Amino acid sequence: MSPPPPPSRSVICVGDVHGYISKLESLWANLQSALPAEAFATALVVFLGDYCDRGPNTREVLDFLLALPARHPAQRHVFLCGNHDLAFAAFVGALPPPPDGSPFSATWGEYIHNEENEGWYRGPGHEGMHAQGRRWGGIIKEKRNPKRGSSYMGSIYDAQPTFESYGVAHGSPDLVKAVPEDHKRFLRDLVWIHEEENVPIDTNEGQLICKLIAVHAGLERSIDLNEQFRVLRTKDTKVSKVAMLSGRQDVWNIPKDLAGKQTIVVSGHHGKLHMDGLRFVIDEGGGYADKPIAAIVFPSKELIRSTEGTTSQN
Repeated sequence: MSPPPPPSRSVICVGDVHGYISKLESLWANLQSALPAEAFATALVVFLGDYCDRGPNTREVLDFLLALPARHPAQRHVFLCGNHDLAFAAFVGALPPPPDGSPFSATWGEYIHNEENEGWYRGPGHEGMHAQGRRWGGIIKEKRNPKRGSSYMGSIYDAQPTFESYGVAHGSPDLVKAVPEDHKRFLRDLVWIHEEENVPIDTNEGQLICKLIAVHAGLERSIDLNEQFRVLRTKDTKVSKVAMLSGRQDVWNIPKDLAGKQTIVVSGHHGKLHMDGLRFVIDEGGGYADKPIAAIVFPSKELIRSTEGTTSQN
C-alpha cells in the first residue's frame, strides 16, 4: 500500500489588526489553543493588512509581527499591504518607487481637489511623497467621520495613534526618524497580493482543492483582471489609489472571470465578516475598540476571535 498523502498545511487568514496589540496577542493565543499543535506549528499564516492606525499600539504590533518567524520557524508568514499600511509607508519614505520611474508627486493630480478639506500634509518632505502619504499625515478639517459614527483621529486615515505610538505628535515629520529601520523594511516588503495553489476547503459537497488569492480589499469588478494582477504583483505605486486595497462595493464579489474557477478570494478591510461560497471577508474588528479581531482557518472555515483587549467605544 502506498503511504497516505501528507496532510495539507492549515491556512490561517488574520483580519485587520489596526494597532490593537492586546487583541492580536489574544487572537494568537486562541489560534494556538484551537488548532492541533502540529497544524499550528506548520501553518501558512496570511495577515490581511492594516496593521496601523486607530488602535494605540501600532509600534508594538509591528514588533510582534516581526518576531513571528523566529518564534514559529516552521510556519510561513505572509504580510499583505492594506490601504493604511501603504499610506504609512508613503509618509515615512518606505514605499517602493513607481516601477516606471515617475515621481510620487504625479499621484497627486487625481485627488488634488480634496487637498484643502482633507488637510493634506505640507511639511518637510511632502514634495516627494505619494498622495496617500500626504492624506495620512494631514489634519482633516471635518471632525466627525459619518461612516464610522466617531471622530476622526488626526487625519482621514485616523493616523494620530500611529504617530503617538512612536512618541511623536500627529503630522510631525519627526515620525520618519522615530520609526525604526526594521519597521520601515517591514512596510517596504509588504506584498499587495498572495496567491497560493492547492488550498483545501471543506464544503457541503466535500473537500475542494482551490487556488487562494488574498488581497486586502478584493478584486475589482470593472478593471481587466490581468491589469489588476500586474498592479498587485509589481506593487505599482504610480497608481494614486489602488482599488484592490481600498475599494468598497466594487471589490466585494469575486470577479466574473474567476467565478466557477475554484478560486478562494480572501480579504479584510470592510469592517465586517462575510462568507459566501468561496468569497471571504474577514474583518470583524474594523479598527473599532469594542470589536474583536477574527481569523479564519482552512480547510475547516472555523472562525477564531480575540477574547481580550476589546473596550467600549468612547
